[in-house]
Amino acid sequence: MERITFKRTLSSAVLHAWAMEFNRAQREAPICASMWRLRFAALFTFGALVFLAGRALSETNADAPTGKADAVIDLATREGVDSVKGQWRYSDTKIIPVDFKAAGPDKQPTGKPIKTYDFTPHAGTADYDDSKWETLDPTTLDARRSTGRLCFNWYRINLTIPARVHDMELAGATAVFETSIDDYAEIWVDGELSRAPGQSGGSVVKGWNAANRLIINRSVQPGQKIQLAVFGANGPLSNPPTNYIYMREAKLEFYKGGVVPVAITPSEVNVEVIRKHPALDAIVPPNPKIFKLAEGFKFTEGPVWDRKGGYLLFSDPNNNTIYKYSPEGNGQLAAFREKSGYEGTDIAEYGQPGSNGLTFDPQGRLTIDQHGNHRVVRVEPGGQLTVLADKFEGKRLNSPNDLVYRSDGTLYFTDPPFGLPKFFNDPRKELPFSGVFAV
Repeated sequence: MERITFKRTLSSAVLHAWAMEFNRAQREAPICASMWRLRFAALFTFGALVFLAGRALSETNADAPTGKADAVIDLATREGVDSVKGQWRYSDTKIIPVDFKAAGPDKQPTGKPIKTYDFTPHAGTADYDDSKWETLDPTTLDARRSTGRLCFNWYRINLTIPARVHDMELAGATAVFETSIDDYAEIWVDGELSRAPGQSGGSVVKGWNAANRLIINRSVQPGQKIQLAVFGANGPLSNPPTNYIYMREAKLEFYKGGVVPVAITPSEVNVEVIRKHPALDAIVPPNPKIFKLAEGFKFTEGPVWDRKGGYLLFSDPNNNTIYKYSPEGNGQLAAFREKSGYEGTDIAEYGQPGSNGLTFDPQGRLTIDQHGNHRVVRVEPGGQLTVLADKFEGKRLNSPNDLVYRSDGTLYFTDPPFGLPKFFNDPRKELPFSGVFAV
């Protein structure tokens, strides 16, 4: 094994998740009418329960749990806002002229230069600085704001999930945000406006003076921070009214038994491409689209597409699992390999014990970087593992991270200590350096 120089590059995580799938069973015809009705009722009830269970896993963020919540925080009260260490902030918007391009032959903005309109500020992004905005007393959210007629505005708040609400421990609960803006609203969560074709409500407009209700996290943890940005619009837009925008309600609801990770209907998310060089136009189209396929992971790494199987594999090193995402229907996901990187009894000490980088060798065999096991392995056709590398000059590797095969079959992989509980200062670390190796 050859040592070469190392430079750390974090791989881009790809979000994907799992979905439930069911088939309705056929029943034999009953002998008597009463038994037939009984069996039909049982089958109908079972089918309804399975259908509702599928809905509970949610196709979009708008498919929030229904029924009485297990706990509620009213964000229109001082007590409620204080409980999440929050502060409502507010800003009007302005409509401004901007330069753009007309639609070209490709139906994209590639035509001649034109003028159009935009608004400012664009305050949905996670890194937007609202520190100079007006702060609001939560009891005044229903005050009439904006300029009236054709107008828009923003309400923003940063939340910190408390450990409990009354007697309910919130760890692992599904969190739902509900608000009602007079007249329309869109809701950004942690800098993201996720939306799917045909979606009504949730993050996008529900209807005339209708409440928006959406899942903001499927398994919250105490201390977790969540950012909400609510974009309000006065309406109807085609006949601007003589009133103003205000917020009727704002509350957090928590439901026990959150389920993660989950597959969702592929949902478009906001994309901003900063083009530093015109050559980028040949790679990235003028109107690129990115879709979220799943959510609820602890961390994601090492995505690789299986061309033969037609599915995606990727690691959740924090959860010690490799997941398999298949694009059939609205997406299906299952655990492909559990204990993907470590089986030690001291696993609780590790932040990322599982697999990280994944790739296929020229023969189509899956190759895995295993953090906790300090090694690189290959999965053979029969399922057994072949260790490709676990030591260098007699010393155990740190925690293999990323990997790639060269055209001649040579395998290169990085070996930083990020999979060790204490990183560079971990007593398990045997090598005095972080390297890139070739096998």
